[in-house]
Amino acid sequence: MSTYFASLAGGILIGASAVMLLLLNGRIAGISGIVGRLAQRVCLTTNLAFVLGLVLGPLAYLLVFGGWPTVEITAGWPLIILAGLLVGFGSRMGSGCTSGHGVLGLARLSPRSMVAVATFLTAGAVAVAVFRGVGL
Repeated sequence: MSTYFASLAGGILIGASAVMLLLLNGRIAGISGIVGRLAQRVCLTTNLAFVLGLVLGPLAYLLVFGGWPTVEITAGWPLIILAGLLVGFGSRMGSGCTSGHGVLGLARLSPRSMVAVATFLTAGAVAVAVFRGVGL
């Protein structure tokens, strides 16, 4: 059970922060929207605090668990950059990212978010199947 504690704690913190932002500020905790508003200098204090929390989160993990989680990325930089650009394009095209649609959109039973999350999951499964088949 202890192997799942970090994931459980992370999920609880994500949900709690999303609910607090919605209840206290009336805003959806979609990271792409928050970063976009931060770049446009809209609601600067709230958006900056949220982004700083995202950046400082790993340091809190380090303090609580005494080390970094093991992460192994086997893809090369060109594929990582392409994937990041596609995610950014997709989040703009889909009017939100996985955090906004997946965390709060589904909780609010938003039909648009249900379609968006189904699309994210399907695209991810297809990408894994294609890239594993190609050997990337």
